[in-house]
Amino acid sequence: MSQRELVVLTDASLITCVVQRGKADDVISAARGAGAQGATAYYGRGTGVRERLGILGLTVEAEKEVITIIVANDQLDHVFEKMYLAGELDLPGMGVIYVTRLDKVATYVPEDVLQKLS
Repeated sequence: MSQRELVVLTDASLITCVVQRGKADDVISAARGAGAQGATAYYGRGTGVRERLGILGLTVEAEKEVITIIVANDQLDHVFEKMYLAGELDLPGMGVIYVTRLDKVATYVPEDVLQKLS
């Protein structure tokens, strides 16, 4: 039986991007093209200024897609920029993107990658 060990990475950040429904696939494709390994996407519903803009004061549903991606800090700026542009976040009301620095990330890391890191 092989010994299990914990591999902790300390140079990673979490990119969270909230976009209009239907834009997540474009944002994920851009992130993967920029070097991200994978992404998690899910639906969300928000509230805010737009909810009061409906006809006759009726509320407008603000359905969004939320994408989260963990990237190495040396990839962060490049992936962030590509996601921003793909989500058209430079246009009003299209969404938001932000970064959270991570103290620890633990996942499976292949043996050959571990050897390169040490």
